[in-house]
Amino acid sequence: MTPLFSIITVTYNASATLPATMRSVSEQTCDLYEHIIQDGTSKDNTLAIARSGNPARTRINSEPDEGIYDAMNKALAEAKGDYVIFLNAGDRFHSKDTLQQLADTIMENDYPGIVYGQTDIVDLNGKRLAERHLSAPETLTLDSFAEGMVVCHQAFVALRRITGAFSRKYKFSADYEWCIRCLQHSHRNAYTDSVVIDYLNEGVTTANRRKSLMERFNIMCRYYGTWNTIRRHLRFASRFLKRRSLEKKFKQESF
Repeated sequence: MTPLFSIITVTYNASATLPATMRSVSEQTCDLYEHIIQDGTSKDNTLAIARSGNPARTRINSEPDEGIYDAMNKALAEAKGDYVIFLNAGDRFHSKDTLQQLADTIMENDYPGIVYGQTDIVDLNGKRLAERHLSAPETLTLDSFAEGMVVCHQAFVALRRITGAFSRKYKFSADYEWCIRCLQHSHRNAYTDSVVIDYLNEGVTTANRRKSLMERFNIMCRYYGTWNTIRRHLRFASRFLKRRSLEKKFKQESF
């Protein structure tokens, strides 16, 4: 039987973070899934941990790749589920019935293009640090992403047949551009009024953050127009300060 969900986890030397993700998947009350582990030939015991999953529902591929989006494309090409969920090593489903909640929303809304929900930020032990700096809107449209990545990629569950490959043009924000393209092909989106994902606070380096923001700015200009993007960024200043304040708080609590 075709699984409802293809859960994709990309790994490389993820032995410290993968166990929580594997446990989160295996504890789901809904079993309508396959779990694809796309590994970049890890040197630690990542593969051994990956094999701890349900052998009937877990597929493990380990081969060299050219970065995370290349690895995501490899896994996406093999996905057999109706919907795809990208769950990074360290991230986890918020509760044991998260997949069931998503499945119920899908059935109630006659297989929408996108199903999505909220995201919490957690530490390595799964302790909640805060809600995500951007809350997912109750009504999601293509124009919603003109305000930035208003839905976390992991909480953005896309109908497989409307997805395409991640653009290799972008090294840090291809997931944002991918979500926009999915929204272009989605005729109906459904919101589940709950936290879907516990997202691991990873502490992105300043250099990568700047590169990511520049990529995201260029993507916004491409899809929403240069002048409109510049005008919106004048309003983003307060949002940026709020995010920096949260990151500073996370850093203090990690010590």
